Order: sequence, then structure tokens, then C-alpha cells
Amino acid sequence: MSEHKGDFATDVRLLRISAIAAVGGVLSTVAADFLLHLIRFFSNLFFFQTISTANLSPAGNTLGLFVIAAPVVGGLLVGLIARFGSEQIRGHGIPEAIEAILFGKSKMSPKVAVLKPLASAIAIGSGGPFGAEGPIIMTGGAIGSLVAQYFHLSSAERKALLVAGAVAGMTAVFGTPVAAVLLAIELLLFELRPRSLLPVAIACAVAGFTRPLLLGTGPLFPLQTLPLGPIGLLSSAAAGLIAGALSWGLSTWLYKVEDLFGKLPIHWMWWPALGAIAVGIGGYFQPRTLGVGYDVIGDLLQNHLAIHAVIAIVLVKAIIWVIALASGTSGGVLAPLLMMGAGVGAIVGPYMPGGDPAVWPLIFMAAALGGMMRAPVMAAIFAFELTGDANALLPLLAAAAVAYGFTVLLMRRSILTEKIARRGYHIYREYSIDPLERHYVEEVMTRAVETIDASTTLADVLHRYFGPTQKYRAYPVVASGTLLGMVDRVLIDRIAPGQADKPIGSFFARERPEIALPGETCRNVAARLAITGLVRVPVVEDEQSLRLVGIVSRHDLVKPSSTVFSEEREVEQFRRVWIQRSTLFAPTNKRQEAHREPANTSR
Repeated sequence: MSEHKGDFATDVRLLRISAIAAVGGVLSTVAADFLLHLIRFFSNLFFFQTISTANLSPAGNTLGLFVIAAPVVGGLLVGLIARFGSEQIRGHGIPEAIEAILFGKSKMSPKVAVLKPLASAIAIGSGGPFGAEGPIIMTGGAIGSLVAQYFHLSSAERKALLVAGAVAGMTAVFGTPVAAVLLAIELLLFELRPRSLLPVAIACAVAGFTRPLLLGTGPLFPLQTLPLGPIGLLSSAAAGLIAGALSWGLSTWLYKVEDLFGKLPIHWMWWPALGAIAVGIGGYFQPRTLGVGYDVIGDLLQNHLAIHAVIAIVLVKAIIWVIALASGTSGGVLAPLLMMGAGVGAIVGPYMPGGDPAVWPLIFMAAALGGMMRAPVMAAIFAFELTGDANALLPLLAAAAVAYGFTVLLMRRSILTEKIARRGYHIYREYSIDPLERHYVEEVMTRAVETIDASTTLADVLHRYFGPTQKYRAYPVVASGTLLGMVDRVLIDRIAPGQADKPIGSFFARERPEIALPGETCRNVAARLAITGLVRVPVVEDEQSLRLVGIVSRHDLVKPSSTVFSEEREVEQFRRVWIQRSTLFAPTNKRQEAHREPANTSR
């Protein structure tokens, strides 16, 4: 076995970014705690006119009709911050993080780290029907990105720290470190390598251990339900279909309403205030739809609300959430999805066969999240960590998977990627191991190479190798087996006239020629060819001896991809197999046995 071949490509820099990620986990936890206190501060200010960070629900306000003004004032402030501060503070939080990762070299500005939590705290504290997770993901990501920029790390390492900070913030808000890692894998990283997975896992673990010091311990919504019966699998699948349809409907209407806002003849700065009018009206009729609503989610999971109240909450929450989010204000999508999913589960739960009716709000909650975010494993584990209900884990996975399949088949893009697509960027969510990463140069190179001896004169080279019988575009030039460089028509044309009698080896400079090594991945060589503009490079045994062992070209680098193409596209012909009859009816004599049709005969 070759020593250069290993499971992963990494180096000691991994230790450095992992240590930085651990510090980022602490910083993101502190930022999450600060954001939650800031939301409570503005909530008390807007709805109770007090300077306090007490955890009071906006539903307890006594403002009467004046409650409509609170979200409008908040919307005006958010619009002003976005217009004169940073437009990046608008939106869900997660799409902006994805856009920075894929199209912004994972760079975020200090403005975002400061203004995003401020704008989100004002939007949510004034009654906006959002969660704190989107803003903290953006804020934590900004912290990770800024730390990486301070240490002058590469773009790939910056991405790892951005995502680590983002999901560490999610861990701090919800106490769900494993689900946060899965969120990174399914939504944010767009790769699965030690250089990204290890910093993310360390940041989430550190945030998980730090959280009890600031935000408390235990599941956010403790719950214990009974195991589902055998029919529970079918009921979970039905729940997934219903939740998938809910995800499809919410996402579709969100962007229809956003299109309507885009047609307004006024600057987008005023849109959050206009959307907040709907929030205020909805909050007047259903006060429990205002703000984050974690208390409402807990009541839905515990089945503490009457059905008519649940129906009203789900309808009003859906309407005001769609309008407010479409207006371009700042806020997260997870908490509203949890509330609406749990509400639908509470409504249909009594009619779902197969087990404890109390489990269906939880199952629908996870399914709605899995369908909307296109992250089914994260959704199932997220719901499990929120409640600690191990009995529900299997139906959670089944429902989330079905909802995911439903939206994948019916929706071109998710609620997150649609936002980015409208900005002119397309994101392909499927990713796998690059075939060029799996293969090495020694597997695809041409070993039988026609070389030119360094002592051959330029005239002979022109006549024998670049005349009418020319077979190749370039040839390696060697002296006693040692590579000097590659000669092609371009090099020959650069040589001044009158030097035809000089040996070809005298035209090569002292610097080392561009080479490839047998143990390099095809991906590395392909990148080098793209950077240098070369079509082929010689392959040498090692960098010291420069002994030629082969040559690799762009054509050779296509071979791994053609293998993957055949695996994906070529379909084997289906073979029908005759099933051997039971021995109970087997022939009783050798003549009958001889005439029996073989069991594996195909037609």
C-alpha cells in the first residue's frame, strides 16, 4: 500500500483552526445570551414601557389597539438600520450565511456582527413573529469570519470558522449541539472534510458545555410520550405528507407576497413597517402570535391549548409571518416553523391512529422543519434534543424524511435557496466526493512516454518531432533520465533564428519545470493546469531527482469523471428469474427432474 494514500487530506493547520473554533464557541454563546437579553429588553420596552430584561411574553400587554403601533415602530427602525447601516441585516439569516460562504469567500463585516443582533432584537422585541436562531446564526458566523480574517486564514479555513460560529450560536439558543452539527453538514458546509467538520463539532461541544453557565440546562421543551404502535409508521408518513404540503404552501406564498412588495412604488426601507401593520393587527386579535413564542410552542407540545385556540394561532401566525418575512425585516424561521408545525400536529393529532395523541405535535413540528429546510436528519435530531423524548425518535425521522421527499419532488428550491436564487445565484444542494479526489496521478498517467534527449539539436527536433509526422503536441526533454522541461511549438517559435545547431537542452532555464508527482490527487493537478494554462505536465518520481516516469494531460484527468458518469447513467438490463417450485411439488422421478426448467433461466 502506498504511504501517500490516506483517508483524508489534512495538515497541522487543522489544530490551529480547531483551537480558534473552540474560542469561537464561547464567543457565540456569549453573543446568543446577549441577543436573548436584548430581545427581552426591547419586548419590555415596546409592550410594557419598562427598562428590564425580564422574560415576559408580549401576549400579556395591556396596550389595546395601540399594540398595532409597536411592530410598526420596530419595522421603521429596522428599515432605517438596513438602509443606512448594512443591507445584509435583512432576511432570515441562514440564506445570508450561505451566500457569504459560497459567493463571498466567507467574509463578513464588523457591521453585520453589530447591526444584525440589534435589528433582530428590535424586530422580534417589537412583536415580529420570528425566532432568535436566524440572527444568532448570522451573528455567530460573523464572529467566526472576523476572527479568521484577523488571523489571515485561507478562504476554506474562514468558511469552517464562519460555520462553526454560526452553529455554536444555534447550540447556545436551543441546547441542541448534535442537531447544530447536522445543520452545518446538511445546509452550510457544502463539504465533509476534517478541516470543516472538526472545528464545527468542537465549537458546538464547547457551546454546549458553556450554555448552562449562561442560559440554563436541560431540554428547552421537556416531553415524554409513549412509543407508537406498528401503525405508527404509516401515520408518521401521513404526517410527513401533510407537513410537506404545509412547507410547500408557506414557501410558495412567502415569495408571492415578496413579489408584491417588490412592485410597490416606494423604497424597500419602508417595507418592514408596512409588513408590521399586519403583524400588529394579528397581534391584536391573537396576542400569543407576537414575538418568539417559545412559551406557545411548549403549550402546544404539552397539549395545553384548546383546539379552537390552536387553529386561530396557526392561521394568524402563518399570515403575519409570511407578510413580515416577505417585507425584508430581520428574523429567523426556525421558531415560527416549530410553532406552526406543532399547531397542525395538535389539530390533527386526535385523528392520527397508531399511538399517543400527545406525540403528534412533536412529529409534525420536526416534519415541517425537515420539509422546509430540506434537512431531515437535522430536523429529527433537533426535535429529539429539544424534548429529550427518545420514544419519538423513530417516527420523527420517518415523518421528516417523507416531508423532505415531498418538497424535493415538488419544489425546485427551498425557502433558503430561493432567497439566494432571487439575487442571481444558483445553489446545487447535492454534493459528493469529487472523482478527481479519489484518484491519483499514477492511476491515470501515460507511462510510455516518447522523450527527446537534451543533446538533440534544434534542427533535428524540428525535423523528427515537429515535422509532417508529428504525433504529439509536446515532448519531455531529458538528460540522463532527468527532466529538463517540455518542448512544444510555442517554445520553438520563441527561439531566435540561427540557433538550429544548438542542443535543445540549452534552451531550458535553471528553474524547476512544472511537474506532477505520482502520489498527487488528480484534483491537485487539474487545479494546477487550470492556473497555469497548461494542457499537460510531466510526472516525475520525486522533486529531487526529477526522474521522468510518465506524463498526465487534461484528457487523462477526464477518465475518473467518465467512470462516475457510467455509474450514474448506465442501467443494467433487468433479469427476470424463475422461482424454483417448492419441494412439496417436486418431480418424483428422474425423467421429470430432467425436464424441469432451471430456476435461474432468464428470458
